Amino acid sequence: MTDISTTMPDLGGLTCKEMVELVTDYLEDALTSELRARFDRHLTGCPPCVTYVEQMRQTIAALGCLPEESISEKDLNTLTAHFRRWRAEEDQ
Repeated sequence: MTDISTTMPDLGGLTCKEMVELVTDYLEDALTSELRARFDRHLTGCPPCVTYVEQMRQTIAALGCLPEESISEKDLNTLTAHFRRWRAEEDQ
């Protein structure tokens, strides 16, 4: 029987789902040093997450910064409500 600890890479104790949730803070350098180290460790053993982080970097570079005026107040309120509902479901 193979010992899984010798065949699985150390992913920093983070799941891929947690990586997705943390990617914005990672790219904005807003993670604690301990959490950033765990994030980086996950990247060393997870090619799909490396691809995801790179795609996020490219998206940010392509879009740059959108001024608040580029979205109507009504649409902003709708998006904010959807986001809050999604976060509430995630926290359950």
